[in-house]
Amino acid sequence: MKKLVLIILLFAGLTGFKPNNSHRISGTVYDAKDSLAIPGVSVLLKGSGFGTQTDAKGNYSIIVPDDNAVLTFSFIGYTTQDVKAGKGNTLKVYLHATSNQLNEVVVTGYGIQKRMAVTGSVSSIAAKSYKAKGLSGKASGLVTIGNASAIYGYSANADVLKSYQPPVVTDESYKGIEENGFKAVSAEPLSTFSVDVDAASYSNVRRFINSGQLPPADAVRIEEMINYFSYNLPGPTDNGPVAIHTELSAAPWNSKHRLLRIGLKARTIPTEKLPASNLVFLIDVSGSMNEPNKLPLVQSSLKMLVNQLRAQDKVTLVVYAGAAGVVLPATGGDKKETINNAIDNLSAGGSTAGGQGIKLAYQIAKQNFMKSGNNRVILATDGDFNVGASSDDDMQKLIERERESGISLSVLGFGMGNYKDSKMETLADKGNGNYAYIDNITEARKTLVSEFGGTLFTIAKDVKLQVEFNPAKVQAYRLVGYENRVLAKEDFNDDKKDAGDMGSGHTVTAFYEIVPAGIKDDYSVSVDPLKYQKPKPVAYSNSSDEMMTIKFRYKEPTSLKSKLSQVTVKDEPINLKSTSTDFRFAAAVAEIGMLLRDSKFKQNSGYDQAIKMARAAKGDDTEGYRAEFIKLAESARLLGKTELAAKEDNNADE
Repeated sequence: MKKLVLIILLFAGLTGFKPNNSHRISGTVYDAKDSLAIPGVSVLLKGSGFGTQTDAKGNYSIIVPDDNAVLTFSFIGYTTQDVKAGKGNTLKVYLHATSNQLNEVVVTGYGIQKRMAVTGSVSSIAAKSYKAKGLSGKASGLVTIGNASAIYGYSANADVLKSYQPPVVTDESYKGIEENGFKAVSAEPLSTFSVDVDAASYSNVRRFINSGQLPPADAVRIEEMINYFSYNLPGPTDNGPVAIHTELSAAPWNSKHRLLRIGLKARTIPTEKLPASNLVFLIDVSGSMNEPNKLPLVQSSLKMLVNQLRAQDKVTLVVYAGAAGVVLPATGGDKKETINNAIDNLSAGGSTAGGQGIKLAYQIAKQNFMKSGNNRVILATDGDFNVGASSDDDMQKLIERERESGISLSVLGFGMGNYKDSKMETLADKGNGNYAYIDNITEARKTLVSEFGGTLFTIAKDVKLQVEFNPAKVQAYRLVGYENRVLAKEDFNDDKKDAGDMGSGHTVTAFYEIVPAGIKDDYSVSVDPLKYQKPKPVAYSNSSDEMMTIKFRYKEPTSLKSKLSQVTVKDEPINLKSTSTDFRFAAAVAEIGMLLRDSKFKQNSGYDQAIKMARAAKGDDTEGYRAEFIKLAESARLLGKTELAAKEDNNADE
């Protein structure tokens, strides 16, 4: 409460307003056409450096100095709107889509704005510095999220927009993705992969689009976009940890192809029955974390997690910059004030001894090891390791050695500009943990509060799937996404081979695009006959109506030996309109993912049809995440048109 009062007084002093006239206004921003809430809207107190953004449900809350204050609401593809605050405490706003979308401009740049806020802050900016680029009018404000700045509310003609090329991020790293192609069943009847419950790619893609630009193709991992959302799947009815579900229909982007959804649902354990936790918070406090959406957001996020802990849980706080050290020894989860004070006292500066910090964190975790508990290191960083073990290979070897101790590593990624996604993904994958990218406080709440059990408590480990296709029914197939999770067929039965883990209540969705037998298309390619070997003819049985068999292998959390279960899928597709809302929504996410990647397998994919399908399959959506995706897809569609127009204009100039 003292901090809140100081913030209000400081704000009043900086702006010259009287604190006794101020009051808080809360509300929701909607699309005027369909009344759907709009996430990510910039809400600026006009004439000041104060603002916020709407959350996943389109809600906002802001303090205004008096009844005459004016709030400016801005979002990509919508007309900027000024609204007088008035005397009330609630204010609903309806934004109208721009009639000429190319005239509503969002200019993005990467500067050195540093505003200490969690969900993004706003500062005023003069228009004169942008007149050289042909922009005119009065700026609504500069929304700063870390190093990214987006100027909202300028009006420019299409020629100005097409000729303006925003700077790109040059110091972020993403692991290259070679998309899964179609496999001929006659040559490769088995498809094997490890499950993936990570969702970092989706929130990172959201960050790019909300900053006014399309993400790099390699930042788009389609399976992580799909699995960002929860799906209504029944849990296991037997004593097993995971239930398997399937659904088969036509592929929305190619009606001649079929789309198979494999859905997994892990058993949900009530929070009060979860095992005790030995958690080591490993926090990067190097100089690169000295940004508003890095260390301050880390602190707020971890305090949310602390609020979920119980007396039997233990927390240790380890930090690293030029060196690593313990700032809080193992402390009971009921000592929340002590833990939160230690978190609040952190500050950033120095180089980044990431390897040293990881080694120390594992050492501390071993000292406090709980035999029947949840032993986990939680790393919070931007991934920018520059001292000691720093390459992805070095990090991978280090984590592979340490995971044998029974201690998992979860990674929480923060920041932008120098973000090292490739390192973070490697750490989490090899550390038997999960990986989340946290771009705002709402995402922190989702990861560390709403999905607390799934994030931290493993139900099944080394989870693998192997699909055997019947060549009498299937000519070719393609696994959509999961490129970095593909396994050799021999790995399926090898219990020493590491694979993904599933946490309490987790759902996982995987799609296969299938070319039925007898269909002619460009993806069923052939090779010349072998010279030195003659293939033996194989007789396929047409009597079976089975299209495939799905084998599922997993280990109990404390076991070294895997268990096997399997299901068969019959060649009985249902009409796409009759599929579950989850099937259609997940398929829409996959389609948008292919468009963002400009996939060579996108075929007849399109933003309009994907958005239409997602809207119809939004379902209950109590948390508002699906509505947020729809708005994100609409923004991506607009940015795609803008980018295309710019390319066409540049080609014409050449």
